[in-house]
Amino acid sequence: MALKATIYKATVNIADLDQQFYGELNLTIAQHPSESDKRMMVRLLAYILNRQEGLEFTKGLSEESQPEIWKKNYIDDIELWIELGRPDEARLRKACHKSQQVLLYCYDDKAVQIWWKANQSKLRDYKNLSVFSINDEQVAALESMVERTMQLQATIEDGQLWLSNSQSSQLVEAKRLQ
Repeated sequence: MALKATIYKATVNIADLDQQFYGELNLTIAQHPSESDKRMMVRLLAYILNRQEGLEFTKGLSEESQPEIWKKNYIDDIELWIELGRPDEARLRKACHKSQQVLLYCYDDKAVQIWWKANQSKLRDYKNLSVFSINDEQVAALESMVERTMQLQATIEDGQLWLSNSQSSQLVEAKRLQ
């Protein structure tokens, strides 16, 4: 029998001072059986940082042809493709051809350094690709916030995100690699 996804609920109160947006997101996050809490929280972080009308979680790990998060327009063209981790260059090439903009959020410092050295020269050719890295300490702090029902506050200012729950607050800075 196949394992089922674990469902998480997140209510995120956002004060985005950069885009002058103040509101609340009510998100349902399906965690694939093979997805770690760390990865799920990086996925949530990417969603918060890129919050906009029409942005949605996809089937992600369950569907290889889809990113983790995307935004499609009214004629089903992909405007924004968001990936996580350290995908191979072929996957990123495909994403860059299918979407107007591709964002990649990497985590796991040592593995990212090795991956970036191996792929940097090839990825520089993709002008619609932006690559960000989130350090291990920040990801661990995000992972500590995991609960089946999360109440989070997000403040975005000057590209920095403060994410808080009732027990802790964490500054998250996605370092731009490209």
